[in-house]
Amino acid sequence: MTRVVVVDDHPIVLRGARRLLEDTGAEVREAASLCRGYRAILRHRPDVAVIDLTFPGRDLGGLALIGRVRKRAPATRMMVFSMHADPAVVARALAAGAVGYVLKDAPAGDLVRAYEQVRAGRPYLDGTLATEVALLQADPRRTMLGALTPRERRVLTLLAEGRGYTAIADDLSVSYKTVTNACAALRQRFGLGTLTELTHFAVRHAGDLR
Repeated sequence: MTRVVVVDDHPIVLRGARRLLEDTGAEVREAASLCRGYRAILRHRPDVAVIDLTFPGRDLGGLALIGRVRKRAPATRMMVFSMHADPAVVARALAAGAVGYVLKDAPAGDLVRAYEQVRAGRPYLDGTLATEVALLQADPRRTMLGALTPRERRVLTLLAEGRGYTAIADDLSVSYKTVTNACAALRQRFGLGTLTELTHFAVRHAGDLR
């Protein structure tokens, strides 16, 4: 019997996913938080873990869980079940170690289909998401990231974390003006008109800045 752990903080989602997966013959355990999910996965060593990405106070906290499970329980195949349809988020989940990604507003059959693919050791990604992720990864500006200085990479990383000019200046121990000048130079380099556009760019490419 295939063992599954579902990690999600929404009771209705947990019950629905459990019912669908149990109908396939799987033995399913639930976890309603990141900590409980991590402990359950390490304790039961499931064949498949179905993980949400967003938890109270930890937006995209599921990404960190995926990375930890990948290191501590590499035999467990992970798939994401999330409302996040942003291809940048999908790409980050795949880079962290997920091999499947299903949107919560997809038909119920998609969750089962994805689970069966992942259980068999095959990746699963909705066709539209796969195309969007491929286009994102083909963005020629990604190659320009390799030419950034360590300070420029740090500025973009902090922007992706939601930091403002003052917080970035404090982190780098430089002046506020130095940070604004650096961001202006980065906007010009990547053809972006506003700080908001630069921040969104930093979020999309957060995985490339590590």
